Amino acid sequence: MKLKELESCLQQVDVFEEPKILLEQYPTSPHIAACMLYTIHNTFDDIEGKLVADLGCGCGVLSIGAAMLEAGLCVGFDVDHEALDIFKRNAEEFEIPNIDLVQCDMCSLDAEAFANKFDTVIMNPPFGTKHNQGMDMRFLRKALTMATTVYSLHKTSTRDHIQKKAGDWAVKMEVIAELRYDLPASYKFHKKKSVDIKVDFLRFSKA
Repeated sequence: MKLKELESCLQQVDVFEEPKILLEQYPTSPHIAACMLYTIHNTFDDIEGKLVADLGCGCGVLSIGAAMLEAGLCVGFDVDHEALDIFKRNAEEFEIPNIDLVQCDMCSLDAEAFANKFDTVIMNPPFGTKHNQGMDMRFLRKALTMATTVYSLHKTSTRDHIQKKAGDWAVKMEVIAELRYDLPASYKFHKKKSVDIKVDFLRFSKA
């Protein structure tokens, strides 16, 4: 599947109807999702035939895109049942069978129960800047117990901190790309129509 074709398909994925600020629910844009998945698939061969986890999956754009690239199975994890209902509807509309869902709070998830159960984790975690400080690192820590390879989006401003943590955890971190995350106005307190945030697309791998 070509990149433009993948992005075109992902533009049809429904997103949050009433996003929850406490969960930092912002949709991953079809363009960014397609670029992430296309790179993971074509450069690193970490999707096709693989067991993939999507942490904080929301409405499922990353999982659905991975399934389109012939992942063996995608499992989405999210705390919000309303987001998972939209995810289910999206999967049904695209007639994607190789997807499963787990409703859970990632912070209280027993990661050991899923230790090394996945080949690849893909995620756009909460950045943890508004209400949930450090949430991005909690997601990352869980992800690294679940798979040997993790792909994640993080604010560029946190790169040095994440690099240090990766070193502490004996994990290799690569900056695959620097992106501009166009954050649309989703909540009442947003004054601008959209804001550009510098975001790193990172790859973590365990030896």
